Formats: sequence, C-alpha cells, structure tokens
Amino acid sequence: MTAYARREIKGEWSIAEWEMQSVNQRYLEIYIHLPELFRNLEPIIRKSIRSRLTRGKVECTLSFEIDPNAQHSMKLNKKLAQKVIKAANWIKMQSNGTINSIDILRWPGVISNTKSDLGEINEKLIHTLEDVLDDFIASRKREGTELQIFIEQHLNNISAIIIKLRTLMPNILQWQKSRLLTKLDEVKLQLDNSRLEQELVLIAQRLDVIEELDRLEAHVKETHNILKQKGAVGRHLNFMMQEFNRESNTLAAKSINNDITTSAIELKVLIEQMREQIQNIE
Repeated sequence: MTAYARREIKGEWSIAEWEMQSVNQRYLEIYIHLPELFRNLEPIIRKSIRSRLTRGKVECTLSFEIDPNAQHSMKLNKKLAQKVIKAANWIKMQSNGTINSIDILRWPGVISNTKSDLGEINEKLIHTLEDVLDDFIASRKREGTELQIFIEQHLNNISAIIIKLRTLMPNILQWQKSRLLTKLDEVKLQLDNSRLEQELVLIAQRLDVIEELDRLEAHVKETHNILKQKGAVGRHLNFMMQEFNRESNTLAAKSINNDITTSAIELKVLIEQMREQIQNIE
C-alpha cells in the first residue's frame, strides 16, 4: 500500500501540481488538501480515489501557483487585496518580515475566476488526477511484485523446514522410545509388553507433529494460490498468517528435542517477517 505519485500541470492560468502518497492502513482513509478555490472538487476527488483503492492511508494534495501574467482571465478583488496588504504590512512592521505578492493572491477571495474559466480549470485538474492515480497504482503494483517475491521465498523456506521435519520425525520418535525405556530401566520399573506398547503409543500420539506439518503444507499451498489472485488479497493473507502461527505454536509445544525447537523458532521468524510485509498489501 506504500506508494507515491506526482504530476504537474502547466497552463496559461497557473502551475498546478497533484501529489499522492500512502502508508500502511488496515482500512481506506483519505485525506485531501486543496486550495480554497477548489474546495468544491473534494467530493469528486474522494469518489475517484474510493473507486480505485480499498486500503491504505492516502493523502492527496493539490498545489496551485497563480501566474501573475494570466490575471486577465481572472477577477481581482482589489478592495479585499488592499485589506490583506494592509494587514500584511502591519505584521511586517511587527516582525521585520517580507510580503510575498503571490501569497496575497492566494488569499481566499482575492482572485476569482469566471464560471467558464473555473470550469475549464476544474476539468483539466480532474483529468490529471486520473493520470496521477494511474501512476500511483502502478507504483503500488511494482512494490506488490517485490512483496510477492519476498513472500514466496519465505513460503519456500517454510516448505524446506516441513520436509526436514518429516525426514527427522521417525528418528525423533525412536529416540524418545529409547529414552523412555532407559528411564524405566533406571527406576527398575517393569511393564508387561501390552502396557509398554500402550504407553509408547500414547507418547507417540502426544509428540507426533505430522498433522501440524500437513496443515502447514496446506497453508503454504493456499497462500501461493492467494498470491495468484487478482484484486485485494491483504486480508486473506493476514488470515493465513494467523493459521501459520497457530500451527507453529502447536509445533513448539510438542517439541521434544533441539531439532523441533529450532525448526519451530525458524518458522515463527519467517511467519512474523511475512506478517509485517503483508500489512503493506492491499
């Protein structure tokens, strides 16, 4: 969801500039900053952004520099301008500052356009806004491609851990069986073969992580499928991270040796890294 785009418009009347940027946000929040002359455009701008974006904290800013040479097409409110200048002069005397004539022209009401002039300007501004949105979305897509590569690499690392644990599990269970028999021998406790077999089966059931590995494998596959979908997938991916976390926690709880413990920690790190980046995906 992080992106930036900027477009400049040069005309006989002025120089205008659209600027759009966004940061991570679970829902869509739109902040629009407009000169007083173009406040009436805010509903149109908001609707246009909402029609093309679904998540992110988006800031849209329009800067408008009046060209003094183009004043013939604009109405100058001389009385208001004189009042603003008088007030500005007073402030200048108090602070030893300077007066910028462009700032005087920017004061709400000092410059106004005829309806035909303003309509033409509004039309060009809205048209350029669509171009800025195109650039903005393209910027998001580029970042999205990079994030997809990042997530797929982490999914591949998770798959490698699953394969490693599947390979190790028979030896781990055999090690646990030998460990139990050694303990029984140390305490001189003798169990008949039937009872011993029952105890070993119960221990194997409590420690077996095959189901967790199966579910992790299914989550990897489903996440790959989500990444291939078009449109907003951020919420689906966030849900998958919760499922990954659940299985990694169970795996850690069943840990009986360093191999499983180390693998569970590696999984948690990979999942957390993916979760952090998924917050950037719409």
